[in-house]
Amino acid sequence: MTLDAKLVVTRPAFTLDITLEVQPGEVVALLGPNGAGKTTALRALAGLTRLSGGHISLRGRPLHTLPAESRPIGMVFQDYLLFPHLTALDNVAFGPRCRGVSKAEARSTAAALLKRVGLADRAGAKPRQLSGGQAQRVALARALAVQPELLLLDEPLAALDAHTRLEIRSELRRHLADFDGVTVLVTHDPLDAMVLADRLIVIENGAIVQQGTPAEVARRPRTDYVARLVGLNLYRGVADDARVKVGELLLHTFEQLDGPAFVAFPPAAVALYRARPDGSPRNLWQARIEGIERHGDNVRVHLDGPITAFADITPAALADLDLTPGQMIWASVKATETHAYPA
Repeated sequence: MTLDAKLVVTRPAFTLDITLEVQPGEVVALLGPNGAGKTTALRALAGLTRLSGGHISLRGRPLHTLPAESRPIGMVFQDYLLFPHLTALDNVAFGPRCRGVSKAEARSTAAALLKRVGLADRAGAKPRQLSGGQAQRVALARALAVQPELLLLDEPLAALDAHTRLEIRSELRRHLADFDGVTVLVTHDPLDAMVLADRLIVIENGAIVQQGTPAEVARRPRTDYVARLVGLNLYRGVADDARVKVGELLLHTFEQLDGPAFVAFPPAAVALYRARPDGSPRNLWQARIEGIERHGDNVRVHLDGPITAFADITPAALADLDLTPGQMIWASVKATETHAYPA
């Protein structure tokens, strides 16, 4: 194990208490709502926030007793924090110079890293002359210049516009794949996490509530936050064979289970009707429309009834059904569209 950390940070109204185990070459993303403790965890690893308890061990060596400047860590901040008076080359060379490397060697290392991130021709540019994507790559090169064993990324794509973000995200994934140390990434963007990370750790209220590969987390969310993150309706109930009772509603499912269980289904699987449909689908309930909003190319309808749910329909379907907030309608979902798993 390369990184073994027990991070406990206690504040008057908040306590972070999580355990991290990350392997060499692995990229782990910390996800969670605002105030969950993601950035606190990253700052604790970097030595910028003092631990109240626990430990940090990297390759079997304790780090928590070392000051931030003595830890073998590279960090990319959300706003990059490039030195405005230095060129891209000198920004990247700064770390090695601080560690006693000669000016010539530091600049040689910096030039090689700028070439690696595709910015050899921008070595003489100062930060104000760089685009957002270029500044992000300089910040990554600067973090790698100190040959870190642990790379920390704090919302590394948040400052980019949507078009640039798409391009830089794929580039960053390639660079992280070439890094053989440990990478811990903090992000609130599920797409960034899904593309960049090998494993997701979801933090809520200072504690880990779920972890696994992106596919595992997306398929089996365990909290409302995770369900919203991956775009699913999620409910907790009690299973009896191929049925799960959620409150007063009995949902028929594809899987057969017994005991506490989750049921999830995508908003696109929810069908809406003005009147009770013929044939009465097995999963059918009456609901009130609480709101209607655009959602990508579709329309998202917020439903309140025996269960709250989102339904995604086309604009044409919205017009045909003539739906309005406050209206009572019928909603259904096929058992084959549901996914049930143990709670």
